Amino acid sequence: MNNRNWIERDLRVLWHPCTQMKDHEWLPLVPISRGEGVWLYDFEGNRYLDAISSWWVNLFGHGNPKINMALRDQLAKLEHVIFAGFTHEPIIELSERLTSLAPEGLTRCFYADNGSAAVEVALKMSFHYWQNQGKTRKNRFVTLSNSYHGETLGALSVGDVALYKKTYKPLLMDCITVPAPDCYLRDEGESCTEVAQRMFLHMKKVLEEHADTICAVIVEPLVQCAGGMRMYDPVYLRLLRDACDVYGIHLIADEIAVGFGRTGTLFACEQADVSPDFLCLSKGLTGGYLPLSVVMTHESVYQAFYDDYENLKAFLHSHSYTGNPLACRAALATLDIFDEENVLETNRQKAALLGSLLEPLLDHPHVAEVRQRGMIAAVEMVKDKRKKTPYPWQERRGLKVYQHALSQEMLLRPLGNVVYFMPPYVINEQQITDMVGVAARGIELATAK
Repeated sequence: MNNRNWIERDLRVLWHPCTQMKDHEWLPLVPISRGEGVWLYDFEGNRYLDAISSWWVNLFGHGNPKINMALRDQLAKLEHVIFAGFTHEPIIELSERLTSLAPEGLTRCFYADNGSAAVEVALKMSFHYWQNQGKTRKNRFVTLSNSYHGETLGALSVGDVALYKKTYKPLLMDCITVPAPDCYLRDEGESCTEVAQRMFLHMKKVLEEHADTICAVIVEPLVQCAGGMRMYDPVYLRLLRDACDVYGIHLIADEIAVGFGRTGTLFACEQADVSPDFLCLSKGLTGGYLPLSVVMTHESVYQAFYDDYENLKAFLHSHSYTGNPLACRAALATLDIFDEENVLETNRQKAALLGSLLEPLLDHPHVAEVRQRGMIAAVEMVKDKRKKTPYPWQERRGLKVYQHALSQEMLLRPLGNVVYFMPPYVINEQQITDMVGVAARGIELATAK
């Protein structure tokens, strides 16, 4: 069966995420038959280099032999079991591994199914903690402008990307939004560190004034991914951690997209030498194989819920597939690859190559910034370079890059006018070179008129 047959069958029954389905009257779906390494193959033998890790989840390539073998082994033993009152080997081993790797003090793991669910868990757990402590006025959250934490209602509430949030605003919690320390918005001559220090004054003022009613501050450490891969200096996290300690407020680190080596360290928080009160992980946790997320927290949080049953302090949040053994085994195999191969050091070399190849785009008349943090890089296309005036979103310049990339065996999926790269770690030097070359030509075509 060819691509067209699969597309026709799909469009009769499916509704795709983050998509205006009417676009597919003229923009063909890409039906995928199989994956191998960095490549995705359609039903007619065409291939596409997965430069965005299939929405940032894939770390070690499609069809990775080590992860495949681990899943086959687990499938022969146990596919799933209820996680209330029961446990199993893969989740115990995974939790032991994670607590040994995570920032200091994160000793307890609570599992969910996906990133949004992890954020919901962290928000509810923080609020419930303060209730159990008798601080019942604490019922609000602080978030950064341009942030994104998922699309369930709680996660949307603490996000700030209007495209996703505006329609549902009447359903959402009232949160406090503080200007982000986005280095793209720096003044002329100002360093990213100076931006972070200056912008932290807004956060400090909010925490000072509302400490009695704030449960937690939630941030994406170092990179606001869905917000256009905007980046900021680690000093902001250090200042935030100190302030949260002073004012008695939880710090939630949403490392769903940036964890597991994306920013150059296993966890982004390491670059500021901070430990959050809640660490949300998903996406790369299973190497891109199966849905799984975890919220890691401190023993003191765990103990606030530990009581006799009749005192009704238990945290009753649950998911039917909590701690799925197959997903946990995929996660263990993923961590094994980190242990057995010199992944982070190799990534640093690949990131340096990526940065050097992107550097010439700084001179492009319609590129305002090229930015990078580890294995995440982004190019901001603008109408006016000097003023950083964006192209009107209605012109869909990024879509033109996407279409060009597909014609050149490449999957790039820009965020509006931002062309970004977040490839699997198994990408090689030639593929990185090709990836940047295709993107550069796509940018040229997209900004030609």
